[in-house]
Parts: sequence; structure tokens; C-alpha cells
Amino acid sequence: MRLPTLRRTRGAEPGTIIGTARLDRRTKRLVGRLRAGDLAVIDHVDIDRVAADALVAVGVGAVLNAKPSISGRYPNLGPQVLIEAGVLLLDDLGEGVFQNVREGDELRIEGNTVFLGDEPVAHGIRQDAESVAKSMVDAREGLSVQLEAFAANTMEYLKQERDLLLDGVGVPEVATQVAGRHCLIVVRGYDYKADLDVLRPYIREFKPVLIGVDGGADALVEAGYTPDMIIGDMDSVSDDVLRCGAEVIVHAYPDGRAPGLARMHQLGVPAITFPAAATSEDIAMLLADEKGASLIVAVGTHATLVEFLDKGRGGMASTFLTRLRIGGKLVDAKGVSRLYRQSISGSSLLLLVLSAIAAMAAAVAVSTVGKAYLAVVAEWWDNLMFQVQRLF
Repeated sequence: MRLPTLRRTRGAEPGTIIGTARLDRRTKRLVGRLRAGDLAVIDHVDIDRVAADALVAVGVGAVLNAKPSISGRYPNLGPQVLIEAGVLLLDDLGEGVFQNVREGDELRIEGNTVFLGDEPVAHGIRQDAESVAKSMVDAREGLSVQLEAFAANTMEYLKQERDLLLDGVGVPEVATQVAGRHCLIVVRGYDYKADLDVLRPYIREFKPVLIGVDGGADALVEAGYTPDMIIGDMDSVSDDVLRCGAEVIVHAYPDGRAPGLARMHQLGVPAITFPAAATSEDIAMLLADEKGASLIVAVGTHATLVEFLDKGRGGMASTFLTRLRIGGKLVDAKGVSRLYRQSISGSSLLLLVLSAIAAMAAAVAVSTVGKAYLAVVAEWWDNLMFQVQRLF
């Protein structure tokens, strides 16, 4: 992606960047307000790849992080994505950047310092490819601790949601007909756009139930589809998509609290709740399985250990158990695209066309009707050539 031209002051040092500040402590919420060239001020320990991809996609001029972008707990992928895309990453600025900067302020970045006018408001660490690579090596040394924590979280989740995992207790009743159909669950995660694109023939032929998980519902609409169901805490799906007519299921805490339900009431959109300790993508899979889906196809979801840890949340342990629960019914989108898509070479296609023409010619040549037809065509051709000769 081509990044926007960054503004520089006359006489300023090379590498000086000026831009409009946009602030939010939740990166995925901030992305919806960012414009090309803006300076994203975030509070995000261990920036994950999904967040980094979203920041790169909008064309931010720089990322100013109040917290360490790589804490050393595990080798998170986000900082490397930002650096490789040419986005300036100023790290570990501290709480002062949120206290001293307001939405819409014009900031100037010189070296490791952020200026508001001529006043320095924060100092940080300017990351580059070398520093990120070194931090990633150090982070891998702490991976064993994270693996132990992940295993502990998995066992804790199993205790909390044993009935849901084993017997489907707590899964709400839904109006959408799922039994016996394929379900396509879309999360705005890794490579979701490419996966949706290669799945177009599959969607056209099988007409699966389309389930968008939070921002995944917007991804479906952007790809030209209308979701049948929207599941999540409703913090990253647009108002227009929520009003598209899909059945809405709000992810609630285990005690029944559902902050996203208030938004549904404000929009006048009917919704039901699904209390669970799992992630939103996991409850979408569990619901599809419990309601009798014959196949569950996942787009943008988390499938590998690195992806589990890259979210930096203990709740990702639920994904591991959910995949064990669903078993062979769950297929990753990339696997479906490789199985379903058939590639025909140009030479094979040409040979097929020529074979068809040859077969038609042979049929015409040996049949009585074909011979009569050829005689008519030959006479028409002779008359045409006679008329051309008379002109000259």
C-alpha cells in the first residue's frame, strides 16, 4: 500500500513528521476515525497483527503508543507489520501523551519527541527494523511462560463453560434456519479480504448462512453480501450494517451484563444475548454447531498458536477448546479455497474448444442434413465471390 506524503516543516530535521492527532485507548475503535496521514495515539501493549494491518490500511502517518509495543511477554507480530509498511512507530510515550494531547491537535514528531506547537509533550522510543527484530528475539525467550499461562487459562475456561462446551447449555434460540446448511463465519482477522474473494464461487453455489462477528459483518457488506446473523459485543460494527436486517446476537458477560445491548436499543434494532466467557468468534462457532450446521467455514479466525498468543488475551484459550469441540465440522477458509478452486490452464482450455469445433465439423460432414447445409453454404459462398468479382 502507498502511504500518504507526510508534511514537514521548513528547516526541520529530516524525518520530522506533522499530522493531526486522533486518540483512543482501544485501537480497533480508533481505526474507524482515522484518515490518511493522521497520527494515531494509542494505548496498546503488544500491538497484534490485526491492529497493525488496520492501521496500515487507513494510511496513518505515525503510531504514537503510550505503552510498549513489544513488552517481551511473547513475540507479537504488529510492530514488524508497521515498520515494514513504512509507518513511524514511537513507543512507550507514557500516560502524559493522553494528558497533554487532545483530539484534533496538530503534532510534530522530531526524533523521539512529540511537540505540540513548540512545547514537547512526550518522549518515547523510535522503533526501527533493527530494534523490533532484537525485541522479538528477546520476546521469544519468554514464550514458555506464556504457554504455561495459556494452558492455565484453558483449564479455567473449561471449568467455567463445561456445560456450554459439552452440552450446548446456554446457546440462545435463533430465528435463522441453520440446521443442515453450511455456515460461513467471518472475523475481521488475518487475510479476511483475500479469503472472502477466493470463496465467491463457494458462496454462490452453496449459499451458506453468513455470520459476521463484529467487524466481520462490515467485511461481508464490503464484499457485496448481506449477513444473515451478526454476533459480538457490537463495538466495531457500523450502524448501517446493524440495520441491514440481519439477526443480531449480543455477546454478554457470564453474569448477563451486555454493554452492547444499549446500543441496539438506541438504534431500534431487536437483539438477543448470548452470555459466555468465550470470545465472540467462538460463540459464533458454538452456536452454528449447536443449531445443526453441516459445515462451518471460518474466515479471518485464529487457528495457530502464534495467532492465539498474538491477541494477548487469556480468553483466547476458549478458541483452542472450541475447535476441539467442533472437530471435523470446522474448515479454515484457506483450506476451502484450495479444495474448491479449480485452475484450468490456457492450453487446456484451447484444446477443449478446438476439440468441440472438430466434433461439430465431423458431425456436420457425415450427416445427410449436414451435407445439405454444406451445399447451401458453398452455393452462398460462390454467389458472394461472383458478386465481388463483378465489382472489379
